Amino acid sequence: MSTVVANSTSFRSTVSIMRRHPGLVFGLVVVAAMVLLAIAAPWLHTLDPTLIRPRMRLKPPSSEFWFGTDASGRDLWSRIAYGSRISLIVGASVASASLVIGLVIGMIAGAIRKLDGIIMRIMDGVMAIPAILLAIMVVSLFGAALQTVIIAITLPEIPRVVRLTRSVVLTVRGEAYVEAAISMGTPTQILMIRHILPNILAPVIVQATFTASAAILIEASLSFLGIGTPSEIPSWGNIMADGRNYFQMAPQLIIAPGLLVALTVLAVNILGDGLRDLLDPRLAKSVGDAR
Repeated sequence: MSTVVANSTSFRSTVSIMRRHPGLVFGLVVVAAMVLLAIAAPWLHTLDPTLIRPRMRLKPPSSEFWFGTDASGRDLWSRIAYGSRISLIVGASVASASLVIGLVIGMIAGAIRKLDGIIMRIMDGVMAIPAILLAIMVVSLFGAALQTVIIAITLPEIPRVVRLTRSVVLTVRGEAYVEAAISMGTPTQILMIRHILPNILAPVIVQATFTASAAILIEASLSFLGIGTPSEIPSWGNIMADGRNYFQMAPQLIIAPGLLVALTVLAVNILGDGLRDLLDPRLAKSVGDAR
């Protein structure tokens, strides 16, 4: 009986959260749909996305080719479906890497005052370079590959996580329970892991969602410029780059992947806003009062 009551209470709590945070639900649904598209791509009426058939070039949308074909006769729907994998892999990888690295560096900067100035000046120097230019430089030096693109996008995103982590660490260090732990002689490592880390994860996780959306957009931009993922690997940016010369004849070559990029980035950003309101109700209330 207690299990039934607990399940009912959990269900009501979930419904309540969904009603109070519709943006969070929208973001989760769209992101889940994109993940499902990437995973189930081979079974969604798709063909080999790299198969070139010159006789089928620039075919309009039909029952055989849902979104038509590109200038090389490749099925556009198949390339878009498989291309979602690249965007999601890049977004998730950049967000995870920048979260872990930025969290460690930010906690060190916030906890060790002697290193704070040095670390933050280095971060300021990296942030002074526009993200897209730094990514172009790294890709140009090490060649176009998926791993290189991930590294190139991660580098300019790390300082943002570092600055956020450092500011939150400095705020949490002033709390009474942290001061009490310090007065009891708690080692710095234990203090950071037990008392500070659990209280700074929420804003850093929210920042990771915005980092993921920025990474998806930068990857699409690099691929569109021809210096992102290799052309033989289908990605939304590559698809738009291949179709820009045929926009008047086949506008879907740019419109379809462009809409998916915009929808994915919008959904991830809205998901981040929803997580912020859910994990930090005080911030959500202060924003509402300001309005």
